[in-house]
Amino acid sequence: MAKKVVATLKTGAGKDFAKVYRAVKNKKGSYSFKSEIIANDNVKSFFKG
Repeated sequence: MAKKVVATLKTGAGKDFAKVYRAVKNKKGSYSFKSEIIANDNVKSFFKG
């Protein structure tokens, strides 16, 4: 399923978006990953906030 999403992002209007992952620390101390598809202009602000 992930390959289909990546292939869709590479063509047409999908070039204006990026799929990003951020590590989020849980209360127990372990990490999980949060993923989102956002516009290329907002990538830096995603990782700052």
